[in-house]
Amino acid sequence: MSDFPIPNNACDLTGQTALVTGTTSGLGWRFAAVLAKAGAKVALTGRRTEKLEELANVIRDNGGECAPFRLDMTDMDNIVDVVGQAEEALGTISILVNNAGIPDAQHAHKMKQSLIDDVFDTNLRGPYVLSCEVARRLIAAKLPGRMVNISSVGGFHYGGGGAALYSITKAGIARMSEVLAVEWARFHINVNCIAPGAFSSEMMDGMVERIGEFYKATPRKRLCDPAQLDSTLLYLCAPSSECVTGSVIKVDDGQGPR
Repeated sequence: MSDFPIPNNACDLTGQTALVTGTTSGLGWRFAAVLAKAGAKVALTGRRTEKLEELANVIRDNGGECAPFRLDMTDMDNIVDVVGQAEEALGTISILVNNAGIPDAQHAHKMKQSLIDDVFDTNLRGPYVLSCEVARRLIAAKLPGRMVNISSVGGFHYGGGGAALYSITKAGIARMSEVLAVEWARFHINVNCIAPGAFSSEMMDGMVERIGEFYKATPRKRLCDPAQLDSTLLYLCAPSSECVTGSVIKVDDGQGPR
């Protein structure tokens, strides 16, 4: 007879501390609010401090606990410092959501070196450094953890529209999730990945402005709402997904090829 409840699908995150990157808008804003509503204490991070404070007020007004921290994902020393600050304020980080990312919006041969560095650092190097720092602390404390890395369906197919490096880095995020899941399985740190399709966000607004309403050529002819990622995020962060690690889940409304 199993000791697990029927059904084993609890999403209560009370007692957990989550750090979410890129919470000043779009998916990250939603992810932070959802985790707080599920009971987690949430470290809000991003570069726009006024937006962090705005989100913090929303979460607190809804009964949640959070703390904002300015974080530049291109600054590796800042990443390590913020983890320490967040843990001092909220406790050991047991949930990490690597959401921060920036587009390139240029063809590969036209990109300046400074943009190449920013995209690589924000989208891949920074999340790797952050993941390792959080894992190092969890391992030292002998605590389990959950990491959810946000990739993109653009990491699996590329239409040539001028986002080559974005596609490369998002493919790297998916592979990073698989590799780190193997690396840290023995420490009970689960690492998984969500690959969203076209969802409403500031970044998506810029893409639509640049290339038009491309989503009208998809089967359902729509942009998805960030709320439609809630269930996947909570599943991967919750105790009930204990056996799920190294998985990449596409949530793309059937937009991408198979």
